[in-house]
This record gives sequence, structure tokens and C-alpha cells, in this order.
Amino acid sequence: MTTERTQTLAMLAEARESLLITLRDLTDEQAGTRTTVSELTLGGVLRHLSTAERVLTRILLTADGVEPEGMYDMDQYKMPTDRTLDELRAEYLAAAKITDTAFATVDLDSMVLLPQNPWSPPEPQYWSARQILLHLFRETAQHAGHADIIRESLDGASTTEQLGAAAQAQPSGD
Repeated sequence: MTTERTQTLAMLAEARESLLITLRDLTDEQAGTRTTVSELTLGGVLRHLSTAERVLTRILLTADGVEPEGMYDMDQYKMPTDRTLDELRAEYLAAAKITDTAFATVDLDSMVLLPQNPWSPPEPQYWSARQILLHLFRETAQHAGHADIIRESLDGASTTEQLGAAAQAQPSGD
């Protein structure tokens, strides 16, 4: 039987995979190239989502309301010049594995104290573990879409076409 948790984690895995497909066959230089008026680059999107995985998982696991390191680091949106895309991809996969492990057993109804931020009301804010997981899914899907636009502007590659080609390459089971 498929559970809400299993389905939600599967959807998050699909969004992650879509992002990783978008990053296929790129050089480090391409990963750091802006293709729109936005400052976002493909390497920056990947770095930001690695940060999001780590920060949200820490918030979930500690539930102490303390701001995790790097939560508001604006450099997380940029491709670092001293890092490779392969290194950023490995960090992302490692962060995703920790997230998946954390959400595999947590009570989705448990309430978690969120860190204060400049735009939140002054009283303490709580989210359920479910809401944190859904927020991470939304964040990943949104930025995977950004990455697709950046990549298509970079070299014309389409994530949708790559997904279709991968599906057609799968054995039909006949």
C-alpha cells in the first residue's frame, strides 16, 4: 500500500531527478553562466537547493527554533568559482539522502518551531513536519522549473525532451 509519506517522498524524488536531468552534460563554466536578467545560474540553483535540504532537515530534526547556519546566505544562489558542478551535485545528493532518512520515520503531524525571520510575525511560528516536507517539494519543483528555463536559454536543451527520450528508451515490458 502506498502511503502519503511514500507518495510525497516519491514526488520530491521526481522533482530532484528533473533538476538533475537539466544539469546533464554541462561544463562548470556553463553551470556558472547567467542566461536571463536574473542572477540565478544552474550551479546556483543546485547550491541553493542543497542549502534548502540541509536547512529544512535541521529545522525538522532540532525543532528548536534556532536559525540554521547558511539559512540567509545570499551567496547560496551563485555558482562558486572554486567548486565544480560535480562537487555541488554530490553535495546535493548527500543532503537529499539525509532529508529522505529524516522524513522516513518522523511523525508528519509533529509540530516544529520555526526560526524567526525578518518577514514573520513576532509570535512563534510552528509548522508540521508534513508542511516542511511539502515546502521542500514546492521549493525543489519551483527551482527545477527555473533551471529548465536557464538551461534552455543556455544551449537549447529541454528537460522535457530529455525526460521523454529517457521514457522511450525504457523497455516496454513486452
